[in-house]
Amino acid sequence: MDERPFANTISQLAASPQLARDGLCFAASVQGLLRSADGGQSWTDAYQSLDLPTALPTPAIALSPTFVRDRTVFAGVLGGLLHSHDAGHTWLVAELPAPPPLVIALGLSPAYEQDGTLFAGTMEDGIFCSRDRGYHWEAWNFGLLDLNVLALAVSPAFAADETVYAAAVSGIFRSSNGGRAWRETPFSLDDAPVLSLALSPQFVEDNTLFAGTEAHGLFKSMDGGQSWVRLAPDLLRASVDAIVLSPHYPTQPHLLVLAHGELLVSRDDGRNWEPWPGSARIDQQITAVLAAGGLDEGNTLLVGMADGSTTIL
Repeated sequence: MDERPFANTISQLAASPQLARDGLCFAASVQGLLRSADGGQSWTDAYQSLDLPTALPTPAIALSPTFVRDRTVFAGVLGGLLHSHDAGHTWLVAELPAPPPLVIALGLSPAYEQDGTLFAGTMEDGIFCSRDRGYHWEAWNFGLLDLNVLALAVSPAFAADETVYAAAVSGIFRSSNGGRAWRETPFSLDDAPVLSLALSPQFVEDNTLFAGTEAHGLFKSMDGGQSWVRLAPDLLRASVDAIVLSPHYPTQPHLLVLAHGELLVSRDDGRNWEPWPGSARIDQQITAVLAAGGLDEGNTLLVGMADGSTTIL
């Protein structure tokens, strides 16, 4: 485990698609952004080139789908958004409309290399969209009845269906025209806030998505969000802060959730759950998880904790 007194509370993790080869990964935290070139074994300050006088809280981090070629990293921060095009060595400040928002969620088009589209979800200011790789932004909140956006999920076929989901304090919203207009889904207000979202890799075919809530566990929809079923209500009774699906879902129906600070995995599409191997030995609250290699048995996870430390399981 890597202990660092200058860090605190890892909020999100992200890694290069070639992590096994280049070792590049990032940890967003209350105290800034950490960068590793050895798969999370050691960390450095990714904002070192900015020479900041104080820590810059960084709730969100996302890498371009074509990171291997373009080396692009986006960081949601208190007051806006930063972007790097050299794998996190140097940074540019994105100019978002005033007042400066707190960006806590990022979603990139899977066709980013062609369309340059990405979304930023904020607390209190809704959703901003950029269609030129993060250089210019505009607010796209038509029909978005709740401007407290906690998570975003972009369709794997966004180039064709233009579908985006936004999790908010009051429920879940869907856009089918690339974020230009939003419509509330029939998710029960009693089960909100919604903290996390995950779409099936085969979303176009199966219309399946998952939603993690603050106090009522995990929900699944198989019709694009029109109806919902609660999974494992006797076990998943509190917050579900992150959801990871197997890249081969639904053929391989493996799910991983970060539930109330613990890592639980299901190998049968959410019917039965067990602790992720080795996670019981962690004596800190888990706050972020990255499954860069998928959810096959024997694969490792990078895990972030509330005290700012990380470990590999």
